[in-house]
Amino acid sequence: MLFEDTLKDMLQSVHTIAIIGAKDKPGQPVDRVGRYLIQAGYTVIPVHPVRSNVWGLTTYANVADIPVPIDMVNLFRASEYCPGHAREVLELASLPAVFWMQTGIRSPEAGNMLAEKGIRVVEDKCIMVELQRLGMGK
Repeated sequence: MLFEDTLKDMLQSVHTIAIIGAKDKPGQPVDRVGRYLIQAGYTVIPVHPVRSNVWGLTTYANVADIPVPIDMVNLFRASEYCPGHAREVLELASLPAVFWMQTGIRSPEAGNMLAEKGIRVVEDKCIMVELQRLGMGK
């Protein structure tokens, strides 16, 4: 578990967030969180294998297609997919500082792979809730 000050420091360094599993379907947690992050001033990059436009933003099929460095990967996929996404992230030329698995998502395997390369890993937490709780909405 990250201490509050560590979590706050980590989140203050995040500006660009790739959201894997992005969908702009009303009522879905990913839609609510994605819109919140955009309104809070983050640069949000949606990632979805089929959709080409989520939240009015260019959407990439996978993180490898994103043409700019990202600070955080925010994952909205079932736990069983986390190791595969961790491997994709580890192949990036510029590694993100944070790999965040949303509420209900955990993967010790993915966490270990990423932590070995210095990427901070957060499991089973909602970034929107944490930002609000820490008073960090941009």
